[in-house]
Amino acid sequence: MTDNRPIGVYDSGIGGLTVFSKLYKLLPNENYLYFGDTANVPYGTKSREELLVITHKIMNFFQKKNVKAVVMACNTTSAIAYDTLKNYYDFKLYPLIQTACKSIAELNVSKIGSLSTEATANSHAYKNNILIHNNKMQIIEHGCPKKWVEIVENHTQNNPENFDVIKDNLSVLLEQNVERVILGCTHYPYLRDILIKIAGKDIFIDPSETFAKAISEDIVSSGIQADKLLHKPEFHVSSDPDKFYNSSSLFYKIDELPVLIDTDSFSG
Repeated sequence: MTDNRPIGVYDSGIGGLTVFSKLYKLLPNENYLYFGDTANVPYGTKSREELLVITHKIMNFFQKKNVKAVVMACNTTSAIAYDTLKNYYDFKLYPLIQTACKSIAELNVSKIGSLSTEATANSHAYKNNILIHNNKMQIIEHGCPKKWVEIVENHTQNNPENFDVIKDNLSVLLEQNVERVILGCTHYPYLRDILIKIAGKDIFIDPSETFAKAISEDIVSSGIQADKLLHKPEFHVSSDPDKFYNSSSLFYKIDELPVLIDTDSFSG
């Protein structure tokens, strides 16, 4: 069996490109639609009600595009909206946190930390989903201010004051002697060079790697992989396509300017 309908991938901005770039390498013959909700970035400080409204709009957009699956390349909506959405649409839905935590729970560590948005941390999604698979692991969650996402979106990671913001938040976990640290927002891997200066490279976990691998395996095992490449990956945004296009090079080089969709349908 095959299915040439597109795979949708979304995030609040460019962060989800960390997932998309890895998935594209594993399944290069799929037809992809990426949506960056740049009108509403960041998601991490929004309420559950706001996030549900936003995510339903995105899902409806993908439904109109007749996708076969949607990749929730966003930790915050994976944490907040997935349980509400999972039985609402007729396409496959892949949530980042719930998928990645199975592998994280298998790590040979007793105490692990998570850096994420405030909304993700407050939901305890990483803790709850890891404990499903390993009830002996201790999980320390820390919600970072929206400044972290803004640093990535605005390319200001080299500003001295921003280095201090990153160091101060990471130190909250390091002071509790965690053995590993989950980068629980898809924007955060871009800050890896700064983070390893503070704590070394071996401590950090990028869930997008495990996530992309699990999706690719499920697409193939379900028999819904494409057998015909109908178009190059398409990129859609809810505002400011020029900024998205310029910033996207952090994670993936886009050949053409993103398509600006109806901003009225996606404004928060």
